[in-house]
Amino acid sequence: MTEFTSRQLVDLFRLVALRLAEARMDLGALDGAIGDADHGNSMAEGFAAVVRATASEADLPPGRLLGVAGRSFLSAVGATTGPLYASALMSAGRQLGDRAGFDAQDLANLVPAFADGIRERGKARPGDKTMMDVWSPAARAVADGARRGLSASGQLRQAEAAAIEGREATRAMVAAVGRAARLGARSLGHVDPGAASAAIIISALREWLDAQAPASDGGPG
Repeated sequence: MTEFTSRQLVDLFRLVALRLAEARMDLGALDGAIGDADHGNSMAEGFAAVVRATASEADLPPGRLLGVAGRSFLSAVGATTGPLYASALMSAGRQLGDRAGFDAQDLANLVPAFADGIRERGKARPGDKTMMDVWSPAARAVADGARRGLSASGQLRQAEAAAIEGREATRAMVAAVGRAARLGARSLGHVDPGAASAAIIISALREWLDAQAPASDGGPG
């Protein structure tokens, strides 16, 4: 299986940052309905900071570069989202350790690693109307795909489908944590912005890996 380098990891961050920048206004509108309307800016600026920081440190092993990414996201984004994604990126970095490269399966495994980091830091559970309503089912989809022998790309496509379903499911939930919890039943009928941005990130992971095929050995299947 082909191994990717830290420079390719920076390229992945660039794609995530681009997709979040494209969705900045839509995410802001979602957040404006149940929060303070800053989620789109926070996510776009956070991953732009990740790109800047990691591009200048691309000689580091990928696991350590993920640590740089986490610290840069935390520096750029305050409030709740900054610590959550910093924890996600650092959790993924610990998973890779000091290995010189990463492969397609490692990329798919970023999804459960992110879910673990976010859950441990934020303590939210599926059903609370948060990003965990996307990360948790997406992580399960990766694990299920691996058990069934799907390729890494297939696992990520399965995770993407679960993420979209989880995002849409938040419409029928009442927020239990965060600013939106203050709205009570008035949060019904709205997609959670954190769930929406999480789905964008997972889709970007799938998009990036598919663009590497067939070299990644992670193509359809």
